[in-house]
Amino acid sequence: MSIWEALAVFAAGICAGTMNVVVGSGTLVTYPVLLAIGLPPVTANVSNTLGLVPGSVSGAIGYREELRGQRRRVIRLGLTALVGGAAGAVLLLALPSAAFDTIVPVLIGLALVLVILQPRLTRTLRARRERHGTTAPTDGGPLLMAGVFLASAYGGYFGAAQGILYLSLMGLLLHDDLQRLNGLKNVLALLVNGVAAALFLFIADFDWTAVLLIATGAALGGVIGARIGRRLPPTVMRGVIVAVGLAAIAQLVLKR
Repeated sequence: MSIWEALAVFAAGICAGTMNVVVGSGTLVTYPVLLAIGLPPVTANVSNTLGLVPGSVSGAIGYREELRGQRRRVIRLGLTALVGGAAGAVLLLALPSAAFDTIVPVLIGLALVLVILQPRLTRTLRARRERHGTTAPTDGGPLLMAGVFLASAYGGYFGAAQGILYLSLMGLLLHDDLQRLNGLKNVLALLVNGVAAALFLFIADFDWTAVLLIATGAALGGVIGARIGRRLPPTVMRGVIVAVGLAAIAQLVLKR
């Protein structure tokens, strides 16, 4: 790896770390850069997952205030994310990516629709419950558990726009502030990246130089992302989510 390639990977790590904390999809920056410097696809994917873990750690720490009072959610959904992330990591090493290449843009598109419509859907669901005298489950119920498991399995497999999937699911099924949900999203992403990285250390090939460069950049980006993301109003944050999601769809479709 030349000095310019190393700088490109490091810069991509900063950008990805920032994006992942604010909304997600940082993989769409780092993964193409790793391919561009000559790493094979699976090696690039594994190296990327390992490298992004420190950024997830710094981002989760940056959102620690928003995580107060969410201990039960973190434990319940975190365990689900760990199992899903491990399943996705195993699938990465066992299956071809053709099926995911087709379904991922569709998943992101559906997630963006939910993000855009979430305030209206939440009001409709709340009014319906009031008419029927029922209350919403404070933990999102089985539907959220199933959604988090599937999103985590996808995250362990590839991870691009994983954060958008989490935010769309939690925004619809949990009645809480978007920033608090973003803090929870960062913890779930950390757990998925962490369990996938732990498996990859023992059973997959990766490039240590790329991992260290991305890790250093992502850790710095996670700090930057927490400072930026926590200051965004809900409307602006939804706009950022939609913009990043559309860019993710465009990149995934055009690379075919």
